[in-house]
Amino acid sequence: MREIFSYIKPYKWTAMFALCLMLLELFVELVQPLIMAKVIDEGVRAQNPEMIWQWGAVLLVLSFVAFIAGIVNSYFSSHTAQSFAFDLRNAMFEKIQSFTLATYQKFSTASLITRLTNDVTQVQTVLFMSLRIMLRAPLAVVGSIVMAFVVNAQLALFLVIGAPIIFVFLVVMVAKGVSYFGRVQKRVDRLNRVLQENLQAIRLVKAYLRGTYEASRFEQVASRLKIDTVKALRTMEYIMPVLLFIMNMSLLAVLWFGTKQIAAGTTPLGDIVAIVNYAMRMTGSFSMFAFIIIFYARAKASADRMAEVLAVENEVEVVTTSEETPHKANFGELAFENVSFTYPGAEKPVLSNVSFQVKSGEKLAIMGATGAGKSTLLQLIPRFYDVTSGQISVEGKDVQQWELQELRETIGYVPQQSLLFTGSIADNIRWGDAQAGMDEVLKATMQAQIHASVEDFPNGYDTRVGQKGVNLSGGQKQRLSIARALLRKGHLLMLDDSTSALDVKTEQALWEALSDERATMLVVTQKIRTAKEADRILLIDEGEVVAYGTHDELLQSSRLYKKIAISQQEVEE
Repeated sequence: MREIFSYIKPYKWTAMFALCLMLLELFVELVQPLIMAKVIDEGVRAQNPEMIWQWGAVLLVLSFVAFIAGIVNSYFSSHTAQSFAFDLRNAMFEKIQSFTLATYQKFSTASLITRLTNDVTQVQTVLFMSLRIMLRAPLAVVGSIVMAFVVNAQLALFLVIGAPIIFVFLVVMVAKGVSYFGRVQKRVDRLNRVLQENLQAIRLVKAYLRGTYEASRFEQVASRLKIDTVKALRTMEYIMPVLLFIMNMSLLAVLWFGTKQIAAGTTPLGDIVAIVNYAMRMTGSFSMFAFIIIFYARAKASADRMAEVLAVENEVEVVTTSEETPHKANFGELAFENVSFTYPGAEKPVLSNVSFQVKSGEKLAIMGATGAGKSTLLQLIPRFYDVTSGQISVEGKDVQQWELQELRETIGYVPQQSLLFTGSIADNIRWGDAQAGMDEVLKATMQAQIHASVEDFPNGYDTRVGQKGVNLSGGQKQRLSIARALLRKGHLLMLDDSTSALDVKTEQALWEALSDERATMLVVTQKIRTAKEADRILLIDEGEVVAYGTHDELLQSSRLYKKIAISQQEVEE
């Protein structure tokens, strides 16, 4: 929790000012019983109206000061808490953006969303409440005890007699609360995950008439969340009755012995009223402890979850070097040397001893069955993952010796699943180069064979793209993704089965338009007609290279390749 609250440092002065105002309110609250005692002893009992007006005026002024202090305190507390949450949420998001894919897979998407939203809100609320009232409650208890001893030490002893019991009880309840609410937050993660899955697959749910089943599944998850939340809150509800019982017993003792002292004439009536007033304030403060512990327990659980994200160390090291990258001599050249890779936590390698070389400007087609390791091979080049063994070289230089940003700037990447973002079509294409002019955008879309389709939209390139491109067809999304990669003007262009939704004519036009591209191309495909146009074909089976060469060479040397070609009717009888 200390790491999380370190983000309050930039706002320490506003926080301290808010605390000072809170202490001013508390001072007024603790002084009021003494003034009331003066009013009783020097005014009412002495039948002196002047003293009643005098001390009453003092009480009124102090109350007004406390009122103003409370308003200003709320402003600064809110400013501090909101600014703290803003910085914390941004730091969390930036940290997540820096994750490697291996690190990212350690957390579910729903869990990260919960930590960025619900968990941050929990901690923000506790900070605001602490600056406003939460710290005031324990300080009011301590201050009331001190002032009670100042007024009458003998009667004040009855107020502290139950303090050790209260202290032990609160420590135990805080520990239980942190444990219970940590479990509740995990239930929230699960609820968000089910909700996310359902909303993302809503068309499939409707197509297969699974709405009733999905509703039942959501109800089960929500029910578990309700049960754990009720259990946590029910446990916390024990706090208030126990505290009130102990304090009421102390108050009865004060009244019993205070009455005897008044009868004996050893204690003024005003002192007894002041002691009782302090006891009532302590009781009121203790009644807030249940809420304070609930808030604190939830915040502690949330802070631990956020600290878990912030404490993650990136597994990919960015190695800077003063050497010049040899872009000119071997532009876009790529080499794999005995590369093997196993996903973190897995036992079986996805790639084993993969070796091949692609010369500058060549086009390599990568083929293989589903799960053969084609997409994984591409993801090793920009270091989404690091190789388990072997070496990958780009332009004659080990990728692990590249500065990470520079390496990825040399690559145009089109993933297997076309991903678009909410915004205009032009904005989505400019992901490849945020500074690109409209002429460059038009050139990229023309090469990607999507320009005519964009022009047909009512708003052209200003057309808004729905969530994940919901208002576009699969082929349109693929071509926009290709245009985005082309705009990057990378040395390497990697297309991961990115033409699967294109018809034969459109795909042929695309490859003709890309024939003048200087970039080295890696194309994952299942189509023989696409592969045969490449300079070389890499055939992978179960993570191993089983064939490498041109279309004609593989027809002669690879039985598997020939079988695929025959199945697609790409071999003449």
